[in-house]
Amino acid sequence: MTIIIEQPQFDAAAERKVAGDPAELVLDGGFTVPDSNAFGHTFRDYDAESERKKTVEEFYSVNHINQTYEFVQRMRDAYGRLDKTEMSIWECIELLNEFIDDSDPDLDMPQIEHLLQTAEAIRKDYPDEDWLHLTGLIHDLGKVLLHPSFGELPQWAVVGDTFPVGCAFDECNVHSKYFKENPDYHNPEFNTKFGAYSEGCGLDKVLMSWGHDDYMYLVAKENKTTLPSAGLFIIRYHSFYPLHKHGAYTHLMNEEDKENLKWLHVFNKYDLYSKSSIRIDVEEVKPYYMSLIDKYFPGKLRW
Repeated sequence: MTIIIEQPQFDAAAERKVAGDPAELVLDGGFTVPDSNAFGHTFRDYDAESERKKTVEEFYSVNHINQTYEFVQRMRDAYGRLDKTEMSIWECIELLNEFIDDSDPDLDMPQIEHLLQTAEAIRKDYPDEDWLHLTGLIHDLGKVLLHPSFGELPQWAVVGDTFPVGCAFDECNVHSKYFKENPDYHNPEFNTKFGAYSEGCGLDKVLMSWGHDDYMYLVAKENKTTLPSAGLFIIRYHSFYPLHKHGAYTHLMNEEDKENLKWLHVFNKYDLYSKSSIRIDVEEVKPYYMSLIDKYFPGKLRW
């Protein structure tokens, strides 16, 4: 595997419709939501006293200050060329083994554990939606941006909740107070409700804060995956908690976004609440997921 590294400069400071009808989705799917995360706290409690609290808040302070419209454009240009390497989906999964997400207050185990927990929980409740099983497995693969082979981006440019740039930052964003130090906060071109966008323009026209979500979306789309549009929507917006948890930014959505959001609501519960200390036997489940990878992706992808 030959890898080309182009280190970005940082500032200081194929779509098909889903077979099922999303209007008829059963959102609980039989899944039992656990009472607490791996640390014994409620999920996504950013104020809970824990060994992760300080790390998480420090992460969001740097993230909110530096994720500007110009920065996102620069990252999309640098990484959207997909000229870093060629590798398979499973090779990418194995690269994630050594990483822990500093923005996550709920879990501190390697990413492959979370990917398999998510996929297997979905598989149990939605056995006929194999595209959703695979989406669960690959949704976080963009975190390879943390790897030295991809330029070793800082965590604030890879993980964490995502949000639109180019318009006003909503107060429902986690630790939103830090946006006041973001240059776009004071830019009249970007600090209004619509900013650079228009009502109902569609989320595909909106620049999102740069990270693993948008990167994996670009990888999947440009490598001509046959995942349905809902799968690509989940990959790109699964960290967009201001939208799918708080209902913010809906004024930017079009009708297709609204339909796909129903599937994202299904997915999100498994992404969030399947995080636990329960281990998955990788070798036991690998053949099933390899068959799905072969079904929906080419053998080698450009990254």
